[in-house]
Amino acid sequence: MTIAPPEPAAAAAGGDGPLESRRTRVVARLEARGTYPRWVLVSALAGMFATTFPITVLTVSLGDIAAEFEVAETTIAWVISLPLLLSALSLPVLGKLGDLHGHRKVFLIGFALATVTAALTATAWNAPTLIAWRTLSQVIGAATVPTSMALILSVFAPADRVKAMGWWSMVAAGAPAIGLAVGGPLIDALGWPALFLLQAGLSALALAVGLVVLRETPTRPRVPFDVAGSAALALGTGALMLALTQGAAWGVGDPVVLAALVAAPLGFALFVRAERRAVAPLLPLAMLTRVEFVAPVVASLFTGAAYMGGFFLAPLLLRSEFGYSVSAVALIMIVRPVVYSASSPVGGAVATRVGERATAVGGSLALTASLALFAVAAWTTAIWLVVGALVLQGLGHGFNRPSISASLANSVSQADLGIAAATERMMFQIGSAFGITVLTVVYGGTGRAADFALAYLVGAGFGALTTGACWFLSSTDRSGRGVAS
Repeated sequence: MTIAPPEPAAAAAGGDGPLESRRTRVVARLEARGTYPRWVLVSALAGMFATTFPITVLTVSLGDIAAEFEVAETTIAWVISLPLLLSALSLPVLGKLGDLHGHRKVFLIGFALATVTAALTATAWNAPTLIAWRTLSQVIGAATVPTSMALILSVFAPADRVKAMGWWSMVAAGAPAIGLAVGGPLIDALGWPALFLLQAGLSALALAVGLVVLRETPTRPRVPFDVAGSAALALGTGALMLALTQGAAWGVGDPVVLAALVAAPLGFALFVRAERRAVAPLLPLAMLTRVEFVAPVVASLFTGAAYMGGFFLAPLLLRSEFGYSVSAVALIMIVRPVVYSASSPVGGAVATRVGERATAVGGSLALTASLALFAVAAWTTAIWLVVGALVLQGLGHGFNRPSISASLANSVSQADLGIAAATERMMFQIGSAFGITVLTVVYGGTGRAADFALAYLVGAGFGALTTGACWFLSSTDRSGRGVAS
């Protein structure tokens, strides 16, 4: 199958001026050489890298930032949790806007605004301004996630998408690890504002490449945006994320948590009602009746629960049971993202040979085994088992993630790539919050090996559910492969 280029009317993103003419000539030359999909991949991944690399090092630096602003660490922690919460709400909206008005446009506008807000973050003078600028930057920067996936998927034939998603997963995993390696010394030398100035600089470079390389995707400008469905989904998702992320800390009996638990199902019920009435629904409900769409979405949900839930407990295990210092824990923990980043392209390449379903099932089994291995490590305090579990986690996720994403993309039309990518990413974030909360509650903060082991066995159960969902993935028929445009 060959992916056809967009209609000329849809391709224009900035009129017919000199810059647009020059960009059109550059794109034509790249297409003539057969390298255009590769350049789209590089451009989109550069944007995603620039918006995601500060996350890990910022988390590690929260204690120092809290001391500088003379606030509690629980207060400054909102620099991480609030952007996570609100970016999950913005994903479907940004993905759908790309479907309607062009992913290039949404990607570049969001990226440009995120570049500005990243620079402004460096000027924060107290905790509230840092939280506000960081949240705004992360929410706007969330546009790069579904739109980068849609831009990549739009130029690769279905049979080649899993390989492209392997590279996408590599950058998604590698960016925070590189940020930790580079950002740590940078913060030590120049302070935390330098991290965001570096982010703004990298973003500006990636933005310049995107302006030249990216071609607009087909648009549907006369279709009205589903405001009611978006608001209802935001209510349901936001309430659920709030309950999941804060339930363990505030307690299930907290009035805010209770209100969120009531609001979440109400929001989802209103969403279904709104989608049934919408002229152009945010997420067509017919998609939810097809196994080829539902299976990767469910797989992404439980992958997040197993992968992030298990990873969240690992530093607690290493500090409590093994007695390692913070720096030693950080050195051990970096094994997982490094393995994930390195194995993702391999997982994509393997899937082109054996199919997305088999590759995702194999990766999910490895993920399940890693959590079981963590449970054994908690009982035996054998550090080599912890390292082995981290390797298996990274390897398993590196194999199942590209196949899940490609299988989902191949289940929808090109006109719905944005909302499909956003849905999958949103479900992964919900699953991550769910897994962290459940495993933390099961562990209970006791410091006992038995409780760590029990929590990891629950995580292995999430891994088994992931494997079951992956069993229903659809593999691409590669008997008559097309050529990517």
